[in-house]
Amino acid sequence: KRNNLADRMRRVCRKNIIQKAFGRSRVACYSVSSHGNVPQPKEGVDWDNLSFSLSPTDKIYVATTTRGNFTDGHLKPWEPLQLTPGAAVLSYGQGIFEGIKAFRTVKDRIVIFRPQENHKRLNIGAGRFLMTPVPEDIFLGALTSIVKANAHWVPPAGRGALYIRPILFGSSDWLGVAPSPEYTFAIYASPVGNYFKKGLTPINLKVDASVHRSATRGSGDVKAIGNYAPCFLSQQTAKKEGFNEVLYLDAKEEKYVEEAGAANVFCIDKNKHIYTPSLRGTILPGITRKSIIQIARERGYQVSEDKVPLTLFCDSIEAFATGTGASITPIGSVTVDGKKHTIGEPGVVGSITKELYKSLIDIQMERVEDTKGWLFDPFSYKPSGQKS
Repeated sequence: KRNNLADRMRRVCRKNIIQKAFGRSRVACYSVSSHGNVPQPKEGVDWDNLSFSLSPTDKIYVATTTRGNFTDGHLKPWEPLQLTPGAAVLSYGQGIFEGIKAFRTVKDRIVIFRPQENHKRLNIGAGRFLMTPVPEDIFLGALTSIVKANAHWVPPAGRGALYIRPILFGSSDWLGVAPSPEYTFAIYASPVGNYFKKGLTPINLKVDASVHRSATRGSGDVKAIGNYAPCFLSQQTAKKEGFNEVLYLDAKEEKYVEEAGAANVFCIDKNKHIYTPSLRGTILPGITRKSIIQIARERGYQVSEDKVPLTLFCDSIEAFATGTGASITPIGSVTVDGKKHTIGEPGVVGSITKELYKSLIDIQMERVEDTKGWLFDPFSYKPSGQKS
């Protein structure tokens, strides 16, 4: 009888004792899967109408350090972070962040997509900005804690994801123009839908040569907090004109494609040759970008990472954007100096774009075997040195 109960979905109510520092306990009610340890999606949420916007969940993670190494942080209820007015992140922008997604799969598991790659990129940025690097065990352990604590906020399979945002920033009182002596590493999470509202539907881009997203020998290859606000004005203007996003060009010659706002870009010529801008210090090394390049090559496509002329991009038969938020989003047109260049058949997603999208989503949803080791299971993770 007990085994039968364990084998089927059941409603349970479990007491979750919050740390004594918060002075109270509460009861958290949620469903548990037949696997016995993966909470089911929260009831009463309209999962089919999620947008890419912030929905506060239950817990955040916070760790701090002084000159030296990070130690394990702790979970706390979703609430404002305490920050001194003199924090280096406020005056000097000493801060970086990451974007990661956790998915509920068709196997009724919750998995995180390639978080080890995000850890590597975060620490490259930390080194660039002279911040204390976050050890892998702490990074993965923190992700594990966040996903477990907010597991019932992970949408049902195929209906969204839990977007996870790690941030690392200078947080101590500091007036001089120099690195902060103390850093905070925090993580929060939110359930999200598609970055672009219509999902796998071609979007329309506008080239804005009046703004450069990044410059040679700058910080364009770091996910720095200061890389995004300078683009807000051009993005807002483009959206008011009916475009979905801005396509930025290189700062030196203004004739090569770089990025589309918050996403890497790819284009495909009539010979089915795939092109994407190379990583040369001005472009963010996207995790989804890296994954799609590998998938495409394994499927027999030739992929070139090089300078991509705007003319080549406009003449392509297919194009798409990639990113943690965007996943794979087809590009239907690019407007340059008021002239619209339609890519492929209007309103139709190209066959190669569809193929690559399906290959990626099938891995993330566990519809196919993860032979690449890209899926991280927070419910079975054990830090090194910890006995199972």
